[in-house]
Amino acid sequence: MNKPTQPLQNDFRVIGKSVKRADVIEKVTGEGSYVGDLKPTGMLYGKTKRSEVAHARIKSIDVSKALAYPGVKAVLTHKDVPRVLHYGSPHPRSASCTKDQYILDDKVRFWGEGVAAVAAISEEIADEALDLIEVEYEELPAVFTPEEAMKPDAPLIHEVGPGGNLVLAPVKVERGDVDKGFAEADFILENEFSGGRPTPAYMEPNICLADWDGAGKLTFWTSTQTSFMVRGILAEVLGLPLNKVRVLVDHMGGGFGAKQDCFQHEFLCALLAKKTRRPVRMEFTRHETFIAGRSRHPFKLRLKQGFRNDGTITARDMSIVFDSGAYGSHSPGVTTVSVNSATSLYRCENIRAEARTYYTNLPIAGAFRGFGVVQTYYALDIQMDEAAEKLGMDPAALKLQNAVRDGDIAPSGHAIIGRGLEACIKTGMERFDWSGLRAQNRCSDPNTPHFRRGWGLGCEMHGSSAYPGIKEQGNALLKVNEDGSITLMTGAAGLGTGAHTALAQIAAEELGMPFESVNVVHGDTDAVPWDIGAFASHTTYLVGSATRMAAAEARAGILKRAAEKMQTSPDNLVISEGIIHLHGAHEQRMSVAEAMGPTRGIPAANILGRGTYEPTKSYSFAAHFVEVTVDTETGQVQVDRVLPVHDLGKVIHPIAAQGQIEGGIQQGIGHTLSEDYVVCTKTGRSLNAGLVDYKMPLSMDMPDIETVILEAAPDPSGPWGAKGIGEDPIIAIGPAIANAIYDAIGVRFRHYPITPDQILNALKDKKEALDASA
Repeated sequence: MNKPTQPLQNDFRVIGKSVKRADVIEKVTGEGSYVGDLKPTGMLYGKTKRSEVAHARIKSIDVSKALAYPGVKAVLTHKDVPRVLHYGSPHPRSASCTKDQYILDDKVRFWGEGVAAVAAISEEIADEALDLIEVEYEELPAVFTPEEAMKPDAPLIHEVGPGGNLVLAPVKVERGDVDKGFAEADFILENEFSGGRPTPAYMEPNICLADWDGAGKLTFWTSTQTSFMVRGILAEVLGLPLNKVRVLVDHMGGGFGAKQDCFQHEFLCALLAKKTRRPVRMEFTRHETFIAGRSRHPFKLRLKQGFRNDGTITARDMSIVFDSGAYGSHSPGVTTVSVNSATSLYRCENIRAEARTYYTNLPIAGAFRGFGVVQTYYALDIQMDEAAEKLGMDPAALKLQNAVRDGDIAPSGHAIIGRGLEACIKTGMERFDWSGLRAQNRCSDPNTPHFRRGWGLGCEMHGSSAYPGIKEQGNALLKVNEDGSITLMTGAAGLGTGAHTALAQIAAEELGMPFESVNVVHGDTDAVPWDIGAFASHTTYLVGSATRMAAAEARAGILKRAAEKMQTSPDNLVISEGIIHLHGAHEQRMSVAEAMGPTRGIPAANILGRGTYEPTKSYSFAAHFVEVTVDTETGQVQVDRVLPVHDLGKVIHPIAAQGQIEGGIQQGIGHTLSEDYVVCTKTGRSLNAGLVDYKMPLSMDMPDIETVILEAAPDPSGPWGAKGIGEDPIIAIGPAIANAIYDAIGVRFRHYPITPDQILNALKDKKEALDASA
């Protein structure tokens, strides 16, 4: 593994400061260019015909009426496209993907799957043409739950895989002696947990634009987190060399992991453009982002843990069943991560965990922020609260006692660095006034006894890379121009999180240059170094480390050139704010611009710095403290206050990190209390595929948030100890809310979302049970 170029330090000029993001002005003024803003001359509009059955063979497709419709330029069916089995997830040959999809097939596997595509001179004409395509289906038996899919006589959805409807072979992890651990326990808790199908609901729908030139080169604009991976899959499926596919990504309106896949419409868009010899743009409607996008994996989980009376965990046994939907997408990665996550967070020497993931005839589940960890730690953290109650302990004290720490084995298999989780819990207990609040009456106003307050804590840890499932590589190329300005070239995608600003800060810090001197070039696979994609909370950690290495190489080149002009050794020189001078002396000085420009017969020059970084993994930690109010008359839950405490090792841009944390909390509140993409388990038809019926929390639903960022456990494998933040905030907030609801009303929920009707029914059951025992 390549190591960072310098040890940790504390005297920073640029990193740790909330500098102004370079993309802010063009975004708030509307000048920023998204794929939807592009309209090249002669552009056509593509649309997809979608199935209205969940599982069927296509007996025939008649497109003659659509082709004859005025304004229609092309129609594609499964007979018109390459029949190449491809990876839906753009990480070929890794442990995180499956190879189970065709561009179009003569079989449909979920309600809403694309069966044909149209290109026309307007969206309206394309939509009208879809209605003219006549499809005759031979319906097949369908399965809509993993329980149905795992039956020996269940209809097969795919002919690939390890057997039956399993997406992959069961993933298992075991260490220690689990049976002995349970035998040594003073008591055992065993519960079942489950979760629904939340979707990312990103602001910008999936969209792409394809155009071919006369030399047979495809230029492809798309909203993706993985431009080089999309390039690779398009090239493989379309039979092109990589240098004949150029993928462009400028601004993105969010992705949250779900824009990692290479989607069906992207292949169709390229093929429609090739067939018509005109640019073609395809854009999802909001409805399509639900039915043809990606969701989190629904799950059912059984968790059994043994405890001693002193709070020690003696054994842990977990089994998980995931619903992948009709295709594998990222199911192998999610399955593996979920199982590995069960081995950590709270210390336990004896662990057994297993996960199975099944195909069903439902919409596709894929990558989503929190990637397998959300489900595992929701269960693990809630059961820790239950154990604390049985022990008569403060749940925060029990979690603190068992928190993983320096030297413990992380889910990735290597040793944890530092005591970040302990620091988060301790800091949060003090800042939140945890003990003082929990001593208060749960009904704060006798005039409104139906309003009950509660306080809860949820904890998490998350890795800053996809290692060991994917062997990642970060690359950066940095150019020092003749005038001393800096051009940083990166393949890392910008999802709207400020990642490019953080990379520019890292470059400026390492070079000794002002932040304003660095310009970031990105989003063009023909012009920037290869990048694996923006996911796994790794951009700052992975690409930031490569950027620092490239900047260090460039800085050495600058000093060598300046030393020649100043007639001294490079070792005697430093760069500060773009000025080169002798160590400890500022009398003899030269600007970087002067060093790079022509002087004394030395011509002007460019200097290039290159960085390539292949990491293992670092872990960030968090503890979320939550206050809720439950209305026992309506079942409504209001999240009143959240104090999230995150250990990031070294924060690069505090406001950007804070924004990530608050955004993750918003998503987590939705997951826990209202968001669930509902599909009929009799027909497979989507029931709430739109933002009217899919209930996301709005601005008025947001609580007061006091974000606390710690630098408690810096990891030397990241730039100045920096670790990731992208996925962490969505993980801890869910169990924190569930635990706070229990604290308020004494009813335990082990699923999400926790809806008002469920709360009312549970309160009714609780009352009836108390009355029966009286």
